[in-house]
Amino acid sequence: MAPVLTRNIVIFGETGAGKSSVINLMAGEEIAHISPDSHRCTLHWTEYPITFENGTRYKVFDTVGLEEPRLQSGEYLSAISNAHSLITTLKERGGVNLLLFCIRGGRVTATMQSNYRLFFEFLCEEKVPLALVVTNLEREVRMEDWYTRNMGHLEKHNIRSAGHACITGANPLDRRHRDKFEESRSILRRMVEAHCNASMEVWTGGQGWLTSFIGKLVEFVIGRTKKTDIIRPLKKELIGVLTERCGMTKEVARQVSQQIRDNYSNMPVLSDVRNTGPPQNASMEGWTPRSSLNDMSFLEVCVLFAIILIYYNNNVPG
Repeated sequence: MAPVLTRNIVIFGETGAGKSSVINLMAGEEIAHISPDSHRCTLHWTEYPITFENGTRYKVFDTVGLEEPRLQSGEYLSAISNAHSLITTLKERGGVNLLLFCIRGGRVTATMQSNYRLFFEFLCEEKVPLALVVTNLEREVRMEDWYTRNMGHLEKHNIRSAGHACITGANPLDRRHRDKFEESRSILRRMVEAHCNASMEVWTGGQGWLTSFIGKLVEFVIGRTKKTDIIRPLKKELIGVLTERCGMTKEVARQVSQQIRDNYSNMPVLSDVRNTGPPQNASMEGWTPRSSLNDMSFLEVCVLFAIILIYYNNNVPG
């Protein structure tokens, strides 16, 4: 008998979008406890194993999304660290089969659009099917009516999906919503089975997945902010970041920190950093040419990221 393959699903959305309820509906029992994502950093994730009645196995990665259109200053390096952990684990598990984007029934927000881009465009490079899960629809006469009314609005804001499920995760003990709760479980499972099955090719990210994503994250966060919004990291914390997040020894972290402080005043703007050659008039002793950002290691990208932040902290008026 051929081994049963486990399919990997990344579920994401804002706090209150109902990710835990969706996971519990899939599982048929309460395995994910509702907890505020505000206490966890962007891209922090929790893994849940789920098996359907037909024997199909899934690993669901409950992942914290953005709570605002842009990351706040204290979240940048934490997001990189969490991305490293998530991508490493997904590669070990065999890749990504499906993205589930959870949203509450309501208007399209800037944060919703940012989450869509962060996961579908940046993390999975538009190569993984994305299914939309619209929650909190127990007050609809027909839950599907919400999508009929809002489909054009979603497409207008460039939120497109391979499939959708309009559901409620309302307490099944509430008699008013019990029928819709059971209906929601069936709708959700059918949608998952339709877009996450053996006939679909799993996406494994390819070589340089991590560094590619981090490079895009830098552009997403810094390239689209106003000068007055540029982050101002504390230099005292740099050594701690390099040791705890990047795995350096304290001695190496001190040396790198000193090198960064010595060189930051000559660092180019972000567009120049992304070039393949060393910038003109910049002190870049020890610089090694790279054909692209994908050729850089995770450690090197983290160091580059820290250099960019310190440069902006000291050179961009605000």
